[in-house]
Amino acid sequence: MTRSSPTTAQPIVIFGGFLSFTMLYWDMHDALVQLTGQPVHIVEMRGHDWIPSIAPPGWIPLLRKLERTVHQAVRESPTGKVTLIGHSAGGLLGRLYLSPKPFLGHAYRGLEYVDHLITLGTPHYDRRKLLYGGWLTRWVNNRYPDAYFAPQVRYTSVAGKALRGNPHGDLRERHVYVFYKEVLGEGDVWGDGLVPVESALLEGAHQIILEGVSHFTGFGGPWYGAAEVVPRWWKIATQDHPSREGDKALVIN
Repeated sequence: MTRSSPTTAQPIVIFGGFLSFTMLYWDMHDALVQLTGQPVHIVEMRGHDWIPSIAPPGWIPLLRKLERTVHQAVRESPTGKVTLIGHSAGGLLGRLYLSPKPFLGHAYRGLEYVDHLITLGTPHYDRRKLLYGGWLTRWVNNRYPDAYFAPQVRYTSVAGKALRGNPHGDLRERHVYVFYKEVLGEGDVWGDGLVPVESALLEGAHQIILEGVSHFTGFGGPWYGAAEVVPRWWKIATQDHPSREGDKALVIN
């Protein structure tokens, strides 16, 4: 099956992360509109919409919101496809949305509408057993591991490299050391202040590491959706390139 070129003008859909709400993504929205001239849609979300998602049935309302937004965007797409950007947990649910198989009685079939999935700071690999992130990650990876629907869907995973965990460092470094260790099994690693770099890089995807970029606003330094950061990952993600499976991640200063 053929895919549209990564430079083809088509709508973009932004799907936010855990406990996020729509307004937080307006800077990303505006930056993408200015960069591309393409329609950009944000999946309408309120923070409390995510609370039921601690269990699989709670993913359904979120997936339905994503489905409605994608279908709306597809109606104005010259290719019949959209580019989907998933931030944090939104990237995990984006991977699930692609599946043509039913999830708790409904097949979302995002594979028919999405030809490029870009994930930003998504914990694709998470060893936690009881917490929300680990449960969702394992569920998705057990069924649709790595870049499962490639090459029909182009996958790009973006990781921020802003803070290294240090058990003997300042308060923030000690905090992220503990958190990184819970996620990855080791804490003396780099990450975006919430998700370790290694966790955010999806196997089989085009992988990008952004120096100095944090998980979200307030984590120290600019985050993935800041106006000055968006062009750094968007221009690389949409370049026509061969598969980077087995290659090293591209580091952007």
